[in-house]
Amino acid sequence: MKKVAKFGGSSLASAGQMKKVADIIHADETRRFVVPSAPGKRYSDDVKVTDLLYRCYDAAAAGEDIDGRLKEIQARYQEIIEGLELDLNLDEEFAVMRDYFQRQAGRDYAASRGEYLNGLVMAKYLGFKFIDAAEVVLFDERGNFDAEHTNEVMRQRLKNMDNAVIPGFYGAMPDGSIKTFSRGGSDITGSIVARAVKADVYENWTDVSGVLVTDPHVVKNPEPIETITYRELRELAYMGASVMHEEAIFPVRQEGIPINIRNTNRPQDKGTMIVESTCRQPKYVITGIAGKKGFCAINIEKEMMNTEIGFGRKVLQVFEENGISFEHTPSGIDTYTVLVHQSEFEEKEQNVISGIHRAVHPDSIDLESNLALIAIVGRGMKATKGTAGRIFSALAHANINIKMIDQGSSELNIIIGVRDLDFEVAIRAIYDIFVTTQL
Repeated sequence: MKKVAKFGGSSLASAGQMKKVADIIHADETRRFVVPSAPGKRYSDDVKVTDLLYRCYDAAAAGEDIDGRLKEIQARYQEIIEGLELDLNLDEEFAVMRDYFQRQAGRDYAASRGEYLNGLVMAKYLGFKFIDAAEVVLFDERGNFDAEHTNEVMRQRLKNMDNAVIPGFYGAMPDGSIKTFSRGGSDITGSIVARAVKADVYENWTDVSGVLVTDPHVVKNPEPIETITYRELRELAYMGASVMHEEAIFPVRQEGIPINIRNTNRPQDKGTMIVESTCRQPKYVITGIAGKKGFCAINIEKEMMNTEIGFGRKVLQVFEENGISFEHTPSGIDTYTVLVHQSEFEEKEQNVISGIHRAVHPDSIDLESNLALIAIVGRGMKATKGTAGRIFSALAHANINIKMIDQGSSELNIIIGVRDLDFEVAIRAIYDIFVTTQL
């Protein structure tokens, strides 16, 4: 048995949290490879170390003195080191950082130091081997992650090791310069390590006991999801649910490695298993509910548009030419609607409208703004009759008017559009009928 354990910033924000992490790792000898994030917030008004590093680097780039900022960052690590009673001095590491910051080695280098330094601290505390991610996570000349080269190098480096700490979030370009993944990229590193060592499970430790059915800011204490498939998670992540970086799914999915989302502060909780496929029946008909606000609909009407070959392509090409991506395109016989992010569309709306007129000569174009999209996702929906009816009934009882309905051919999700003002009420109504009351 072999596990890779990735710990998020909130799990490593202080010496107390680091001790919890060490207890978790030592409680299971199969947790052999550990991927740490940079220290997160210790309390609500605190600042993440990664943000402190960005600010420090930007100050250096502006020609300002950065000694005070570096001391603030070093104090965060020193607090952890002293709390763990470690014999570890980071003075030399901070001297190197100061030199690199002043030489403007790049914001990626600056941001990566949070994980790098935390990796040194964790490896020392656990008694594990430290491996700099810059040596085993590789990007090509264009800055694209080189998955296959990384997998081979990582596999060779780790194959004879009993234990190791590999910092998350960053790697290196062919010239040795540091390159980071997008924010939250430590999840990706953990997935890369799990693939390379052919782990049985990739554990992703955070501050929640798994993936929740819906946003706890909208529904108080929503139920956790016991098991969810990669496809279901992708659908929820696409609509705003964020438990882990969505790109972290791909490396482990290639190897069929399950992901276990766990809570550092409640290690006794089983958390959520993310799997390729499962015969387990979900606890509820739906697996999860997620959504986003801030969309607008461009409604195009033209008689007999269904007989006009290339109509949809011509319309979407106008959006492409204006650099706007679309979310959904529900249509009827004489109507065609394109839903886009309102913030992207507003500055270019007149260009798009005139472009559509030139491209397809519509009878009319109508805009509807301030819309929200809500995705109801679940593998259990396919085998259950009346799911859509229950959604519509719940929204009707909540006096919510549905603006749009879209269901994928996989029957894995149903997406509805409502007014921004109705967003939270709609989610609570859907959660209530499928989870709370299970009518």
